[in-house]
Amino acid sequence: MKKFNMFRYISFFSFLLIVAMRANAQENGNNIGITTTAVPFLRISPDARAGGMGDASIAISPDANCGFYNLAKTPFAKNRSAIGATYTPWLREVADDMYLATLAGFHKLNEGEVVSASLRYFSAGNIALIDNNGNKLQTANPREFAFDAGYSRKLSDKFGLAAALRYIHSNLATGSVNGTSYKAGNAVAADLSVYYNGQNDNNRGWTAGMTLSNLGTKIGYTENTAQKDFLPASLGIGAAYREAWDETNSITFALDVNKLLVPEVPQNEEGMAAYREKTVVGSWFNSFGNEAWQLGFGAEYGFKELLYLRLGYNSKTYSYGNWQYVTAGAGVRFNMATVNFSYLIPTGNKTSRNPLANTVRFGLLFGLN
Repeated sequence: MKKFNMFRYISFFSFLLIVAMRANAQENGNNIGITTTAVPFLRISPDARAGGMGDASIAISPDANCGFYNLAKTPFAKNRSAIGATYTPWLREVADDMYLATLAGFHKLNEGEVVSASLRYFSAGNIALIDNNGNKLQTANPREFAFDAGYSRKLSDKFGLAAALRYIHSNLATGSVNGTSYKAGNAVAADLSVYYNGQNDNNRGWTAGMTLSNLGTKIGYTENTAQKDFLPASLGIGAAYREAWDETNSITFALDVNKLLVPEVPQNEEGMAAYREKTVVGSWFNSFGNEAWQLGFGAEYGFKELLYLRLGYNSKTYSYGNWQYVTAGAGVRFNMATVNFSYLIPTGNKTSRNPLANTVRFGLLFGLN
């Protein structure tokens, strides 16, 4: 039986602490701008398993929800096919009818090729629209969805590559409101991802991944083409280490770092004009100067691959939204099905009346051999 190397884990978490301190230090900068995007529901972590691990999922073991984090993991999955569903009541401190629901799955064509699909549906509940005088005009039900279709391929015993196409529909308001005519917005985007599997035959060792997400067109809600906004294009890098002490007990540590590939929003009209004129590709290269970073790391303990306990931490810089929170979760496997649950606890200076407080996620996974 392989010995537990405590020094290895102390070094790993020391590195995580240094990165976290760097991320938190950026939040206190006085000259940091805000980076915003359209369709922010695409930035919500939709998986209950990842939700218990600080939203770190780029390099952890593959399951049906790979398409939301790193599709290139699917050729390395143990199951021939898998399907998963997750339900997340969102911003419960603000509204009681807002939620995100997802459905995802994959199927192996052979040992090296996999096809997949996923659907995200976000409902903002019922919202009353008012005019400039505070008079109620109508009640709207903003809703958005994104449908993906993907293909993954194993390049070798250690490397995988994947690409996915995404159609995005965002219906926030329709008709005329305060003199402006609104319509539903539509966009298309693509994801590219790679995965490295350095684990041995006993599933011990390192894994890593990199993703480019939401690389696509702008999206607009009026006839004015100059008012279109950027999608939440992002770069994600993740690593994970799994240690199995014996056939019964295992533990996985994971770290994800994400950066928005979108320029900062200017603070003046002249800057906004130039901001609106940027092309999509130009916006990616103009995003290097923003401070929109997100750090997530977590741990997952497994007992006989039947019971899982999870802990994590996530920190977003001021430019990204300035949220910090601790997460906890659990999973139980029954034959082919696994039930996952996660809970979010706000930390930092936004614990009072934090709209993310009491966020829970419920997930169900099915795997077929």
